[in-house]
Amino acid sequence: MKKKSEMMRELKQASVPERERLLKLYAKDERKGVQNLIEHYRRIMKNQQQERERVEKLCEYEKKYMQYDSICGIDEVGRGALAGPVVAGAVILPKDCRILYINDSKKLSEKKREELYTMITEKAISVGIGYLSSVHIDETNILEATYEAMRQAISKLSVRPKLLLNDAVRIPGVDIPQISIIKGDIKSQSIAAASIVAKVIRDQLMLAYDKIIPGYGFASNKGYGVKVHIKALKKYGPSMIHRKSFIKHFIF
Repeated sequence: MKKKSEMMRELKQASVPERERLLKLYAKDERKGVQNLIEHYRRIMKNQQQERERVEKLCEYEKKYMQYDSICGIDEVGRGALAGPVVAGAVILPKDCRILYINDSKKLSEKKREELYTMITEKAISVGIGYLSSVHIDETNILEATYEAMRQAISKLSVRPKLLLNDAVRIPGVDIPQISIIKGDIKSQSIAAASIVAKVIRDQLMLAYDKIIPGYGFASNKGYGVKVHIKALKKYGPSMIHRKSFIKHFIF
């Protein structure tokens, strides 16, 4: 008779079909600890199946436009911040790619975003990043800066996409067919992937800025207008990465 620890190791390492076979085999074992182990893994498999179904639904637009050889998701992060750049991500995933637990970056913990970022960059056909500094944002406006960051991200791709899936915008000056999807980061796997990539990259930039420009809490607030950040802004005045056009209400 196998030890429970051995069964646990086998179940943990098994593929989905093999795990199902093992659960049926071990179900004959009447030991309470083994039955609890079986129930635990059955819950895990049920949750994973539900997650696979969710992600499959998240690929609705990718399947709808599957006649296009390469579909690119586009999203941005940082439009509403008081400091730092606006960052755009562009991601082309393989047609058969499914990434469990992918979602709008705002709905994920920092740890989960970083885990998914690694998976996305490993699985993606191509990833592009674009960003516009606070200076450029002030020289134009946040919408135009966002468009330019998106155009940059597309230009950084190693593969030219045949279709763009955008989160709620149409990007001017781009001669690639575009589909604008309202709340696209919760409706398209490609857009969600772009959202995560842009968020992780921007967070890394803000962590670096925090070391160069301490006092504003950029490591924690990422440049957004939380109370601690606004208090520091009033005390120290704007830093070199603050958006002057965004902070007049607080310091002038």
